[in-house]
Amino acid sequence: MSCGCKPTYPDRTWHGAAEVIENTAVAEGTYRIRLVCPHLAAHAVPGQFVMLRLRSGDDPLLGRPLAMYEVVLNDAGEPWALDIVYLAIGKMTRCLAMVGSGEQIDVWGPLGNGFPAEPVDHLIMVGGGIGQTPFLALSQEALGRRAYGQADRRPGWAKRATLCYGARSERLLACVDDFCNAGVTVRLATDDGSTGHRGLVTDLIEPLVGESGGSCRIVSCGPEPMLKAVVEIARRLGVPCQASLETPMACGMGICFSCVTKIRDDAGGWDYRRTCIDGPVFDAEKIVFD
Repeated sequence: MSCGCKPTYPDRTWHGAAEVIENTAVAEGTYRIRLVCPHLAAHAVPGQFVMLRLRSGDDPLLGRPLAMYEVVLNDAGEPWALDIVYLAIGKMTRCLAMVGSGEQIDVWGPLGNGFPAEPVDHLIMVGGGIGQTPFLALSQEALGRRAYGQADRRPGWAKRATLCYGARSERLLACVDDFCNAGVTVRLATDDGSTGHRGLVTDLIEPLVGESGGSCRIVSCGPEPMLKAVVEIARRLGVPCQASLETPMACGMGICFSCVTKIRDDAGGWDYRRTCIDGPVFDAEKIVFD
């Protein structure tokens, strides 16, 4: 099984200043920023990411990779803006949370590869923390509600889609209504039991696969321990699985080699691959977790 579209190298990216239309809180410590960048919005596919960098000063100096959440259409139905949902947890994202409407930030993308648009009866999306963010566009495409980017990606390739979404507490769950409104079945898990299943989000996977009654595919994004657990469950159940890695990176275009991860090769060994251009979506079976 392939892992989506072809990697996006620097000669196929857009780089420029994008105007901020809104930047609002959607959960505790979580924000959604809307950026006007028509060219980027027209070419991005589910699973790709962009790099954002503040234009004021040089601290923080480097950009930050953030997953595409959704493409926003203008009144003519044309791709116009990009929504990014992010957690304000580090210096750069805390500063990003203070950017107001009308200001500009540097953007380059779309970057990386996307999730495969391959037919399946049941698409199961597993997100932990802020790991739900690549899945809204993916589920919209899978259920035939939206088309994105490349002309060879045909929407409507899944019969149903379920999001398994976990966080420490209910107050940290972001944008759940967006998924419900997109026709996605949502199953929640919280560490403190404030909503949904009390326990790990990975606890939800096996019962869901068991009741699917057709072909399944799992896609996942979140903390590495969660990804490792998802991969082990998928392997045991014999279900194909892709994982989107949240590897820190500096350039996003394959130049700095700061985002390498261990990926198994066909000979049984492994080699380092750059998450920014070979990923962020990988066949989960090939990821070597330390």
